[in-house]
Amino acid sequence: MAAKPSYQLFDITLAKRTQVSASLVKFTFSGPNVSQMETYAPDQRIKLFFPEGGGTLDPLFAIAKLEEHDWYTAYRALPDAQRPSARTYTIRALRPEQAEVDVEFVLHGDTGPASRWAMRARPGDRLAMTAPVANAEGPKLGYEWKPPKGVRRILIIADETALPAAAGILESLNELPLKPKVEALFEVPRSDDVQQLPQAAKLRWLARETEPGCQHGELLRRALGDIDLQQEIIALGGKPSTAATDGSPEELSQDENAPLWEPATLDDSAPFYAWIAAETKVAMKLRRYLVNECGLPKQYVTSMGYWRQGKTNG
Repeated sequence: MAAKPSYQLFDITLAKRTQVSASLVKFTFSGPNVSQMETYAPDQRIKLFFPEGGGTLDPLFAIAKLEEHDWYTAYRALPDAQRPSARTYTIRALRPEQAEVDVEFVLHGDTGPASRWAMRARPGDRLAMTAPVANAEGPKLGYEWKPPKGVRRILIIADETALPAAAGILESLNELPLKPKVEALFEVPRSDDVQQLPQAAKLRWLARETEPGCQHGELLRRALGDIDLQQEIIALGGKPSTAATDGSPEELSQDENAPLWEPATLDDSAPFYAWIAAETKVAMKLRRYLVNECGLPKQYVTSMGYWRQGKTNG
C-alpha cells in the first residue's frame, strides 16, 4: 500500500473576510475536511486554486475524491480550459477543532487571478487548497522556518508578501520560555499597514509611501545596513569579504531571473539564524549583503523569493 501523501486537496468555502491593514486582508475558510489539515511551521506553504472566466473547480475536486491521488500530476493533466490558476500562500492560522483556516492576501489591484478574487470575494465563495494532511506518512514539507534549538539571536526580514509568515514566526517566538534576541525588518506599501504584533522582537516597520519613488526592497537594504552583526560574524568564523559586493562567484552562478530559495544548513547548536523572504531579486541582494559584504557564513541564512517583480504573481 502506498504511503499516505503529505499534501491533499481540500474543498474550502470562505466564511469570513477581515481587513487586517490597508493592504492586507485575512480570509477565514471552512470546509468538511479542514479538521484533517495540518501545519508544521509558521511559514507553512499551501496552494490555492482560483476559477477564472466563469470556470468551475469541479474537475479539480474530482481528483480530491480519489482515495489515493497525486494531485499535482492530475492537476497538470487537466485540459487548459479546465485547469484553474494556482498561487502559493501561507497558512496564517489553523483551528482544526473548528474546521477553520486563515490565509492573508496582499491587495494589489486587478493584476492576477488571486488578487482579482480577493478584491471581490464574499462569504460563501468556494476555492480549492492543497495543504498538509494530519497523520501523513510522507515527509513534512512546505516550510523553511527551522531555527536551531539553541539559537541566541535571530534576524527576520520580510516584505508585505511574507508578512503573514513573519507575523506567525513572531507569535511562535513570543511563546518560548527562553527568548532569543530577535530583530525584524518589515517593508510594507503604506504607513497604515503597520500591525500590532507580539513584542518578541525589536521591530522596524518601513513604509514605501513615505519616500515617493522608492524601489521595492530599497528600505529593507538601508535598514539592514544599520544592524550591527560584527560580534556574531566574528564568533561564527566569518570575516568581511574583499570580493565584489554584487555577489561572490558561488552566488553569481545563479540565474538572476530564477526564484531564489536558499535554506540555511545548521545544527541545533548554532547561535545565529537569519530568515529572509521577499521579492526574488530583493531577497538575493539582502542575502548577498549579509554574506559578501558583512562576511556572515551563508549556512546561517535562509532566503526565499516569494514573488518576482515584472511577472504576474497575484
